[in-house]
Amino acid sequence: MKQFIYILAASMALVLFAGEANAQMGKRNYINGGWQFNGTVANEFVQSAQGYGAYMEGGYYISPMVALGGFASFNTNNEYHPKQTYTFADKSALTTDLNKSIYQVPFGASVRMRFMRSEFQPYVQAKIGTEYSTQSTYMSTFINRHDNWGLYVSPEVGMTIFPFQKTDLGFQVAAFYSYSTNRNKTYSLKGLNNVGFKLGIAF
Repeated sequence: MKQFIYILAASMALVLFAGEANAQMGKRNYINGGWQFNGTVANEFVQSAQGYGAYMEGGYYISPMVALGGFASFNTNNEYHPKQTYTFADKSALTTDLNKSIYQVPFGASVRMRFMRSEFQPYVQAKIGTEYSTQSTYMSTFINRHDNWGLYVSPEVGMTIFPFQKTDLGFQVAAFYSYSTNRNKTYSLKGLNNVGFKLGIAF
């Protein structure tokens, strides 16, 4: 975690001393990708915040400030439960510790609006698409796994930073919320809510 904070601080310091990123002012397309930190909230199965994720997105500015594009990402959130006794419907019982896991892969289309065309490019973004998710329980003797699909929506606010003159290389930092309609009756899961942030490279 400290390494990512150092990278972010260094990129911000570079911006303070750099001039205009002239290559980016006339550039109509963008590609961003990097590391994603995700927290699952408002579900009874797994509630954790972990950095087991990555993302990739790209688009084209149909006007100087508005872009249409696409995205894909993945996240894994795990939660450990110490040893206890579990009773099943057939009155059998099992004493074990276990790990619960939610794996998510959303992808789809996006609309981005930036507010400046300079080395600083703050933006807001809306994403809509579909999400594949797997909810798994790992016990000592077996795995209980459920796969499902859902509708995915995600608002995002962020900034791309281009501290190097006349190059297409920069940095991205953003925060997001997402919701998908994935359901799992076994775990009483009625939708997946996530909050998180991402740090990456911008081209």
